[in-house]
This record gives sequence, structure tokens and C-alpha cells, in this order.
Amino acid sequence: MTSTRIQRYDESGVATHEKERESEDEQEQENVCPECGGNLITDTGHGETVCAECGLVVDEDNVDRGPEWRAFDAKEKDEKSRVGAPTTKMMHDKGLSTNIGWQNKDAYGNTLGARQREKMQRLRTWNERFRTRDSKERNLKQALGEIDRMASALGLPKNVRETASVIYRRALDEDLLPGRSIEGVATASLYAAARQSGVPRSLDEVASVSRIEGMEFKRTYRYIVRELGLEIQPADPQSYVTRFASDLDVSDESERRAHDLLEAAKKQGVHSGKSPVGLAAAAVYAGALLTNEKVTQSEVSEVASVSEVTIRNRYQELLESAEDRRAVA
Repeated sequence: MTSTRIQRYDESGVATHEKERESEDEQEQENVCPECGGNLITDTGHGETVCAECGLVVDEDNVDRGPEWRAFDAKEKDEKSRVGAPTTKMMHDKGLSTNIGWQNKDAYGNTLGARQREKMQRLRTWNERFRTRDSKERNLKQALGEIDRMASALGLPKNVRETASVIYRRALDEDLLPGRSIEGVATASLYAAARQSGVPRSLDEVASVSRIEGMEFKRTYRYIVRELGLEIQPADPQSYVTRFASDLDVSDESERRAHDLLEAAKKQGVHSGKSPVGLAAAAVYAGALLTNEKVTQSEVSEVASVSEVTIRNRYQELLESAEDRRAVA
């Protein structure tokens, strides 16, 4: 009996050891490039597994199993949690409150009765009152809604909306709103955020989707930048070229020519003191003509919201600066 038990134990032990070796071999094969045999590394930023030697992408669209937030110290890490949606500056309560849906249906999709609908409407009313407890929160809710509306109309990404919300919150905390409209400060915050994020929109474009007059918008923008000490670089004409080229549906070659013209104008100092939107529009028009594409000044004027006279004047200056640069070279 004893020898039989020992033999069975030995057999099971050998089998287990062989299984462990097989699993280790499989893991080693998974960490080796199938093409060159190099080591594989995981690029969490792009969600890919690539070979460190030959650059082969072995796996893509990896699931990020980490938290949806960042923490910079132990205290902040302990305070944060994965429960619920991530916080956002784009909502006056940072997304921490509860929303009651407008659909009068239960969890199974069945329509509620008359008494239940009345009850849910009362709950929505009280929930809305609790979400905005004071005038400051009501102010913030209206302003952030205005920022989201204008950003959607201008096609601005989420990071610009977040930045604009932070700028408005700073203005509200530093008591810069008395004597100025909520819409004016919201518009100025969005324009400043777009400039800071490298996806600028012209003053006319922002003013066209705002509910305030252009002069009030400009005054409020200058005031907000000065009081908050925002560091905003002058707008670069090249940052407008890609958007204008996309709206006009011109080729990549035309867009590249437009960038080259603006680069030459910068080195010649032609861009100094001139509207970056007008320079970008003229560069796109000139780039299209140089590549034999049919683009009219009126089409560029409509896309860029500048006059045809401005396009003609800047167009001539860009071509002259490019010729001067070639002559010097």
C-alpha cells in the first residue's frame, strides 16, 4: 500500500511539474517577437504591444485595466475611487450629483402610470433644486452650459471645453464677474482656452456663435487675460491652415505649399502686425493656385470669414516674400 501511494504521488508531482514548465514556455513565447525573436514591450499610451527590435505591432487596442484618474501623491490616491463616473470640470457639480432621466419608464422599459409620472416629476424638480443650492452654482451651471453650446457649434474638442471651464471657475472664484455678463466671461474663457490649446478660432467665428456683441466680447477677453495672468501666445497662421484646407477639400500638396509660404513669410517678417486668419486664408488660396486647383477667393472668404480684399492683399505679399527668399537663397 505504501509503495503504491508513493508512486501515485510521484506521478502526480511529475505531471504538475511538466504542466508548470509548459506554462512557463508559453509565457516566454508570448514575450518574444514572432518575426525576429526580440523582446516585446507594451505601449500603454497607444494600447499596443510592439517589438523593441524590429517595431512589429503584435497586438493593438489593448484594454487599459488601470484607473480612469491620475493621482500625484498617496493622499490623492486614497481619496479617489473607481466608483461612479470620473469627475469633470465641465459640470457645475463636477459630475458628482445624481441625474433623474426624463423618460417616464421603469427599469423594464414599461411606461409609468399617471401617479408615478407625477411623483417622478416632483422628484426631478427637487433634485434640480438640490443640485444648484446657491447663486454661485446657478451662475456656474448657466456659464458651463453656454461654453458647451458654443464649443459644439465651433467644433472644439473636449480638452478645450475643460480648459475653458477651469478659466471660468478661476474668474468666478476671484470675483471678476460683477459688472460683466455671464455670457461675456464664458465666451472670453472659451476663446482663451482655444488659443492656449493650439486650436484657435478667429474673433469673428467665436462672436458669431455668442449671444453678446463683439465689442463686449473683446473687452471682456482682454480683462480676463490681464486679471488672471493667462499666458497666451500670439496666434500662429499655420494653426488655421489645416482646418481651412479641410473645409475647402484641397489636396495635401496644396496644404504643404500653404505651410511653405507662411514659413517663408515668417522668416521675411511679413506676418508681423497682420491678421493670422487673413494670412492663413491667403496661403491656402495661393497653395491651391500653385498646384492648379480650382479654388475661388469667394470660397476661401466664406470658409475663413475674411474679406476677398484681405485675401488678395495677403496673397500678393506671400508670393513676393517667397520670391525674395528664393532670390536670397
